[in-house]
Amino acid sequence: MKHILVIDDDIYIGNLLQEALEGEGYRVSRAYSGTEAVLALDRERPDLALLDLMLPGLSGEQVLPRLSGIPVIVVSAKADIDSKTSLLLGGAADYITKPFVLRELLARVAVRLREACFQDASARGDGALTFQNLRLEPDTRSVRVDGGEVHLTRTEYAILKLLMRSPAQVVTKSALLDRISHDTPDCTESSLKTHMSNLRKKLRDAGAGDCIEAVWGIGFKMHTI
Repeated sequence: MKHILVIDDDIYIGNLLQEALEGEGYRVSRAYSGTEAVLALDRERPDLALLDLMLPGLSGEQVLPRLSGIPVIVVSAKADIDSKTSLLLGGAADYITKPFVLRELLARVAVRLREACFQDASARGDGALTFQNLRLEPDTRSVRVDGGEVHLTRTEYAILKLLMRSPAQVVTKSALLDRISHDTPDCTESSLKTHMSNLRKKLRDAGAGDCIEAVWGIGFKMHTI
């Protein structure tokens, strides 16, 4: 049973989330302040956390680094793009604005947990990276969709490998360019858009769907269909 930690000082919202999540079969624990959340993390690491930002004690922004390695969905009334961008770059897997539609929030929880499972399975495997029906094998530098090989350029392969290594995280454009420079010298800021467009088309044509998501103004991440 997946364990979800709800970090929110609003008792009504916390009760609503707990009831809905338990109805979906999750185990739920609660923290009503940032300080209480940190103490809870010392006792047990959840599979996912729902994090409010305006908390007594430590703020949500201060708690977020303590949740490293855990998928975090920020649930906040802060709706400005700067807040969202900062938190996504700071390690949050997703951001949903209050007031939220409960059905959407539950869907995002399911997606983030599924992404974490893909990442864990890849880490336990034979060195290959997997995401949905997509498999990348570093030893042979091959990429397959449902067993069929997809022919990628050196740059396209480097981009895909980087994104698949952390499928739940947004990779900024600058970080992407810096980290793939060891594998390929021909990707620049001006050519990245073309390389990414070609990669996404090849994966769609092979049957992987739109598995790479462009996060507006930030970068890219793997996207569960």
